[in-house]
Amino acid sequence: MNDFIPSFDFYTVFVEPWTVDADTNIWLLLMGFLVTTACGLIGKFIILRRLALVGDAISHSLLPGIAVAFILTSSRATFPMFIGAVIAGVVTTVLIEFIHRKSRVKPDAAIGIVFSTLFAIGVIIITVFADHVDLDADCVLYGEIAFVPFLDPVELGGMMLGPFPVVRMAIVLLILIGLILLFYKELLVTSFDPALAASLGIRNGVFHYGLMIVLSLVIVSSFESVGAILVIAMLIFPGATGSLLSDRLPVILWMVAGLSFLYALLGIHLAIWLNCSIAGAMVVIALLLFIFVWVFSPKKGLLQKWVRQRLEDPDSPSSTA
Repeated sequence: MNDFIPSFDFYTVFVEPWTVDADTNIWLLLMGFLVTTACGLIGKFIILRRLALVGDAISHSLLPGIAVAFILTSSRATFPMFIGAVIAGVVTTVLIEFIHRKSRVKPDAAIGIVFSTLFAIGVIIITVFADHVDLDADCVLYGEIAFVPFLDPVELGGMMLGPFPVVRMAIVLLILIGLILLFYKELLVTSFDPALAASLGIRNGVFHYGLMIVLSLVIVSSFESVGAILVIAMLIFPGATGSLLSDRLPVILWMVAGLSFLYALLGIHLAIWLNCSIAGAMVVIALLLFIFVWVFSPKKGLLQKWVRQRLEDPDSPSSTA
């Protein structure tokens, strides 16, 4: 058992990261916070529309877009990779909607058909052109946030702003927040009551596809650090956990930011202790916090429900057990 779980040293796990290695870990913390906040904010609107698996579909379907971009440009530069992934994300969304609306196939089945097919195409492309393109599929799928502090920095007016992925993710998050503030009413109505939105003259289709395009941008900006597979966890956990604490959407969106900071901070410490993937550790922390809130939430927690049931029906089997 001792070989499976490393020994715990408080100084090494909690103090040393912010003293000896602070220059590196501050960028890891910031990147984790930016990625999780961006995914959590847009993920809440995806959850409200019961389309959580669309994020999973897009994250898997990025692979062929990235592979084709590498083949066409023979370069691993960020810009062509980013464009190829965005195009793949938009194509995924369009195909899912097309199959769902033009056939009797239900949305979940359409999602499965599209993302599994596109992912398989991406694997085939990488396999066939493996000798011509230096592309690491594991990097695309799992990412490695630990490399972020060592990537090319961005300078503005002689001042170093930070590693390129961090600066890019910060810009994406600011754009996302701006769009949410600008179109909050429309997003709220179309997410909760599409029929009411149509009666008010709000075009559901426009906001649906717009939301999917922005979702693709967020996923593409995130997968380099946390990996395409783990992005889906970041899309769901913050919003789902916040929903257990409040019914008001603005409050939940604020909670997303707070939870994102906890995921990033505690995830880094867990990864240092276990010597494991930082992104994976963040997801484990997200799960643990979700379980904690699920049990102890003052309004919707399992403990509160058990107490309420016992007070209302003291003779029930659950209260006398």
